[in-house]
Amino acid sequence: MEEILKKLEDAGFEAYGIGGCVRNPLMGLPVSDYDITTSAMPEEIKRVFFNMKIVETGIKHGTVTVVSEYGTAEITAFRCDGEYKDFRHPENISFTRSLEEDLKRRDFTVNAIACSRDGVIIDPYNGIGDLEKMELRCVGNAEKRFEEDALRIMRALRFMAQYGFVPEIGTKNALHKKKDLLNEISPERLSSELTKILCGNTEYLSQVLREYNDVFSVIIPEINKCVGFEQHTHYHNRDVWEHTIAAVGGIEPVPYLRLTMLFHDLGKPACYKFYNGEGHFKGHASVSGNICQKTLERLHYDSGTIKKAVFLVERHDMVMNDDPVLIKKHLKKFGEKPYFDLLNVHIADDLAKAPAAMSRIPVYNSAKYMAKKILAEKECFSLKELDVNGNDMLNLGYTGADIGKALDFLLNSVIEGKISNKRDRLIKYIKENNI
Repeated sequence: MEEILKKLEDAGFEAYGIGGCVRNPLMGLPVSDYDITTSAMPEEIKRVFFNMKIVETGIKHGTVTVVSEYGTAEITAFRCDGEYKDFRHPENISFTRSLEEDLKRRDFTVNAIACSRDGVIIDPYNGIGDLEKMELRCVGNAEKRFEEDALRIMRALRFMAQYGFVPEIGTKNALHKKKDLLNEISPERLSSELTKILCGNTEYLSQVLREYNDVFSVIIPEINKCVGFEQHTHYHNRDVWEHTIAAVGGIEPVPYLRLTMLFHDLGKPACYKFYNGEGHFKGHASVSGNICQKTLERLHYDSGTIKKAVFLVERHDMVMNDDPVLIKKHLKKFGEKPYFDLLNVHIADDLAKAPAAMSRIPVYNSAKYMAKKILAEKECFSLKELDVNGNDMLNLGYTGADIGKALDFLLNSVIEGKISNKRDRLIKYIKENNI
């Protein structure tokens, strides 16, 4: 960043680091993105860096990306924003030579700290003071900031979930009051921020999900019914939403896994029945899978993420144990990675339940051990390990779909321990059974 700032200064312009590249070092965190704000106009920025690779990232908004041997930097001209009418973008912008005017339009005080090349800090809104207190405060009036750009609501939740910021009372009240403005934001923007929130620090994330469930319910309405919904079962000591919060925090912060735990029980309120002194939720995995599918499609998640999350949600309550035969059948049916994902989902689910469910966790860990052993010893659980193939079946007179049926019969027989995986024995066995 220093090289970029120097070039702008040498050309007679003011230039400062802004946002994360200033905030993160003050928090003791690494810098991943470099944003620079400057008194140079867009065309002047391009002239300063004429001999470097330039990408006109958002030239109409005054942003140019410069690519150097040291990395990339987004350089934006000082600007003032006009009136916001779509709760996301200003109707017009104007460029200014004043850093103070530019800082006025920033979202949070901790993002409105500028730093010059020689380390001089410009902090008109006491962002450093808020950093020291880990307090999240909007620049100016919080409601107005969220009305200008409703995505700032999600950004605020992300800062809380990732870094542990606590909003000051005006910002907190505005988050709840202006939550419905999220309906005006594009699905792609919402899903991007939702993913970052869910993959935040587990401790902070749990509090955010708990305290701002009404905000998340704007994006995923089914959440609202889960809040405070008591389960009345000896396997649960939390309501549906509190269980969900614990389950989300109990799994690796990988997007599709966190999404799985967010959605896995959202169908419970629609399936609830009370009989024999306990609550029951028959079919809730399927209903939750449907909610997951429709919601992730509406939020324009990629097909791979949707497929993996729905697969896991729909099977999160299926029977899994450490029986080697069942393990091999699951490995055959689902594949190696999905099988281990399912085990981890089961573990996260049960860890979020009452002590009565804890006895299953050692079984799941034993299943992990057994599955790894099966894989390490290359035991037969799929057709590629079977010691006969389609040509062998052809030679025995099988044709068409019957070839697949014969091979599947032999594979299941090997998995179930009825016959060893030896070619001669397999051929003899299928002849004897006349499949």
